[in-house]
Amino acid sequence: MKFNPFIAFFVFVLLPQQKFVQVVADLDSDKQALLEFANGVPHVKKLNWNLATPVCTSWVGITCNTNGTDVIAVRLPGVGLYGTIPSNTIGKLKALKVLSLRSNNINGSLPSDIPSIPSLQCLFLQHNNLSSKFPVTFSPRLRIVDFSYNSISGTIPNVDLPSVKVLNFSYNNLSGSIPSSFRRFPSSFIGNPLLCGLEPLKPCSESVVSPSPSPLTDFPSPKTGSQNQHATSKNKLGVGSIIAIVVGGLAFVFLLLAVIFISCLKRKHSGSNGMLKSKISQNDKPNDFGSGVQEAEKNKLFFFEGCSYNFDLEDLLKASAEVLGKGSYGTTYKAALEEGTQVVVKRLKEVAVGKKEFEQQMEVVNRVGRHPNVVLLRAYYYSKDEKLLVYNYMPAGSLFALLHGNRTSERTPLDWDTRMKIALGTARGIANIHTEGGGKFTHGNIKSSNVLLSDELEACVSDAGLTPLMNAPLTTSRIVGYRAPEVIETRKITQKSDVYSFGVLLLEMLTAKAPLQPSGQDDVVDLPRWVRSVVREEWTAEVFDVELLRFQTFQEEMVQMLQIALTCVAKTPDMRPTMDEAIRMIEDVRQSESKNRTSSEADSNIQTP
Repeated sequence: MKFNPFIAFFVFVLLPQQKFVQVVADLDSDKQALLEFANGVPHVKKLNWNLATPVCTSWVGITCNTNGTDVIAVRLPGVGLYGTIPSNTIGKLKALKVLSLRSNNINGSLPSDIPSIPSLQCLFLQHNNLSSKFPVTFSPRLRIVDFSYNSISGTIPNVDLPSVKVLNFSYNNLSGSIPSSFRRFPSSFIGNPLLCGLEPLKPCSESVVSPSPSPLTDFPSPKTGSQNQHATSKNKLGVGSIIAIVVGGLAFVFLLLAVIFISCLKRKHSGSNGMLKSKISQNDKPNDFGSGVQEAEKNKLFFFEGCSYNFDLEDLLKASAEVLGKGSYGTTYKAALEEGTQVVVKRLKEVAVGKKEFEQQMEVVNRVGRHPNVVLLRAYYYSKDEKLLVYNYMPAGSLFALLHGNRTSERTPLDWDTRMKIALGTARGIANIHTEGGGKFTHGNIKSSNVLLSDELEACVSDAGLTPLMNAPLTTSRIVGYRAPEVIETRKITQKSDVYSFGVLLLEMLTAKAPLQPSGQDDVVDLPRWVRSVVREEWTAEVFDVELLRFQTFQEEMVQMLQIALTCVAKTPDMRPTMDEAIRMIEDVRQSESKNRTSSEADSNIQTP
């Protein structure tokens, strides 16, 4: 075959140029679509998008493919977007895989060209104010769809979503019955009071339709009409009678509400101010608490050396008390004694050891607690039927309450420095526990509700040393979420399984998500597995708690802490660090970030005239 110079010129010169021109045209088209979106949707935070800068490397929240030819991800969570998204903007990004506009104030209808982008795989629009109907057309590649906490209304069309693994339309205004195509997402529609047909929602009851009146009965005949009119006039109530009935009904309703209100006040008052003795009797066992405290042992409340408390068991049982919580090892009470002292009393359940072994373990618990990051055991009581532990009261509550309680707009966000302080304090507390018993001691029940906080938000690990006393295995869903895989299989707790639990706690602190996450199907996914799936898909920004998005200067530090957490939750115990190694890694993150900020501030000062 002869060499043809025209073919060679086309293949080696013109064809590459055409491809280059096409690539530039595609990227320019994406850039124009994004600029139209930014101009059409007001935003509080400045995006710094403009034609003069490269979209793939300089635009906030934009990710391109490895070749730099197409925009594949738009991530703008919590940047203060408000208003309505114009059509023919985001929807023109033909290679888009990930769209995250969560935690903004976007309202109005969502353009139909967005969920139907053919390449779209992940769509995050939760925590906005969208009021459109349920989308009819979705991308066939969609795997994750989150419209929760919006105002999506109307009925749900019977749409087939074969590729979707996670679906969330909870807390909207949807109505009607849930179609059969969505039956595999049982927990995806909670918070829609007008929806029915799928647990945990109410079942759909058959609506009773009253028959339409027959044409023959639409208008009465003169005879029947006069008879009906006469009967109606006889049965008609006077105005005074109607007023009397309404007033009487209202009076009854007000009286009923007053009785309920007073009853609730009494219950609340008795719930917070009852004696510890009666509270334990009411909340934990049917028999009277006094039967568990032997008469000959009435004052045998054992105090440890250095404890300044000056009360006996009888004083403690008479104290005003309230239930703080019911946990894995028993019920915890806050007791206020007459002289003003406040303590925490934990009543243990399912204790499987005798008195001598119990007392020996209490000595260990007290010794471990003489560390600033471990809750100190002050006293205990042991009898055949009752085992009580007395601790200092921690007024700031637990890390669990701080992360998950009262997440409203009025809440003060938990800032990054405080989270790092709590993480480091918790790590030091666990590491101290591991030094006991020749370096073989374990905790066995590490979770965010067992990390208590001082007034200065210093972390203190509670429930140390209690696991060996217990009879029943810990199987509640909250505990299982912190359990290492090998512990679930063998029930054997080790220091490396404590490290795994600490890693889950770190992930919980970074994401503000519970240790077990609904998968959108019948099962649940543990937090480490969920985070790994997020990181694997390279949309790491979706991991972090929305309250952390305001701390832009700490983003690198957050990513480093995420890596530490994932190291701690390695599936194989030998791949996990020790707690001392975890402490050093966290300290290194803090030190390196401090140096970076100092260097950045120095550069800024040099450039400032």
